[in-house]
Amino acid sequence: MLRHAVQRLMLAVPVMFGVLLVGFLLMQVVPTDPAIVRAGPNASAEVIAQIRTDLGLDEPLYVQFALYVWRLAHGDLGVSIINNVPVSGELASTIGPTLELMVASLIWSIPLGIAMGTVGAYWRGSLIDRVVMAFSVAGVSVPVFFLGLVLIWFVGFQWQWLPFTGREGPLWTWQGLRAVILPAITLGGVFVGPVARMTRTAVLDVLGADHVRTARAKGLSERLVVTRHALRNAMVPVVTLIGLQIGFLLGGAVVTETVFSWPGVGRLAVGAILSSDFPMAQGTIIVLSMGFILVNLTVDLLYGVLDPRVRAG
Repeated sequence: MLRHAVQRLMLAVPVMFGVLLVGFLLMQVVPTDPAIVRAGPNASAEVIAQIRTDLGLDEPLYVQFALYVWRLAHGDLGVSIINNVPVSGELASTIGPTLELMVASLIWSIPLGIAMGTVGAYWRGSLIDRVVMAFSVAGVSVPVFFLGLVLIWFVGFQWQWLPFTGREGPLWTWQGLRAVILPAITLGGVFVGPVARMTRTAVLDVLGADHVRTARAKGLSERLVVTRHALRNAMVPVVTLIGLQIGFLLGGAVVTETVFSWPGVGRLAVGAILSSDFPMAQGTIIVLSMGFILVNLTVDLLYGVLDPRVRAG
């Protein structure tokens, strides 16, 4: 197991380096000069040139990238060219709300998706199965922003049941819990469908396996047969999909945070890109990419727990 974990960690290093390189090059092709953004539209050419020198923008690209990686290795993410505040401080204040939103969306969407898929597989071909599949397709098809706007209009604006803008406190407080409900439903809504469909497919494959027939022949109850023998063995592809979907959930968090004015990393990234705040945009790209890599690394390690054949390979 330790060898498996070390191998996956080693594979994550070149991926992270590629993310840094791509993120750096993307900021270079944006048709905006960071020096002009910091100096302002009325600054003289001499002031702009001095700012370019101070920011190191007059150096060749490979030198700029080397300095960029060197600063990152020492924990320096740079300073915002708009607010003149450390990028690391802004990220530290927004990571918590983003994690709260993702945890709140996963708490209800993963169990519901697995339950729907299991029920649909057990009652294959019935009305229940068709309803489950209909909800799954709807969950995959409805865009995040559309679902969010519908919830805001009806639940928040028309009926005034829940707040629909901003964060009103930590997740463990009553005000914070009420504020996170609509964003969590929006973000988790696109998660339920794929999990339900994959669970249904995986459970259907396992229900016809020899060990399931043996368990039934021993006289075990259907509940134990499905939960202990079928569902557990069907979880490997489901965990794979969950890991991938959590990675894509980071992208959905960007849209959700923007729609609900949630003060997270996604909203910070959108604001940084729109204002051409390159250091802040690069910092958010790094954080979101590291989150994606860590999620996939965790999924790889879970393979070894759920399936010994992965460890042996």
